[in-house]
Amino acid sequence: MKKLENKVAVVTGASKGIGAGIAKSLAEAGAAVVVNYASAKEGAEKVVAEIVANGGKAVAVQGDVSKSADVKRLFDEAKTIYGEVDILVNNAGVYKFSPVEEITEDEFHRQFNTNVLGLLLATQNAVNHFGDKGGSVINIGSVVSRITPPGSAIYTATKGAVDSITQVLSKELGPKKIRVNSINPGMIETEGTHSAGFIGGDFQKWAETTTPLGRIGQPDDIAPIAVFLASDDSKWLTGETILAGGGNR
Repeated sequence: MKKLENKVAVVTGASKGIGAGIAKSLAEAGAAVVVNYASAKEGAEKVVAEIVANGGKAVAVQGDVSKSADVKRLFDEAKTIYGEVDILVNNAGVYKFSPVEEITEDEFHRQFNTNVLGLLLATQNAVNHFGDKGGSVINIGSVVSRITPPGSAIYTATKGAVDSITQVLSKELGPKKIRVNSINPGMIETEGTHSAGFIGGDFQKWAETTTPLGRIGQPDDIAPIAVFLASDDSKWLTGETILAGGGNR
């Protein structure tokens, strides 16, 4: 029997990158997966098709995690299709690096609305769908909250908030048998880091030289950690922040 057999997982922002990798790994471990996306429908459907082709169960559901009505609909659809939810991966996130002189209100709210408010709204709804058996919430933070690179004031602030929220909710939700942990990746090669110009440039070189393992990560470096935190293998872990950055901290 697979370790996540008969479990249902919601993965936010799962149309590409780390989220897609996690969704596919959870499905491979036996979970039925709700692949959430905000706008990249084609990417989400591609992830679902790959999961189904490999014998798994998955469905794509649109929803902007920064909007409460969308998040409620996401979880209502998950329940309608699969029943109670057991696992939530708060992966949806946005970022933009810029010096303090260029920070705007709009950019501040864009990042905080998705990275922090979205996490809280998704967790709030998950708690209502987990049931008496409890569940596992896995937040995706970042090593930026430790290494604080220049130009990342807003993004680092959002991920620092994720670290703190993970601690708070682990204590708040523990009595409901809900575990809350965080995976904090280092630089990962994804569509997002390519489009941001991080891959192949000075930022990648800096990341590699400051990482003891001497390389940037791949989504499949992160996905197995999520499977571990979703499963009973980690049943005694909550409030933990796992730095998954090749030693970069």
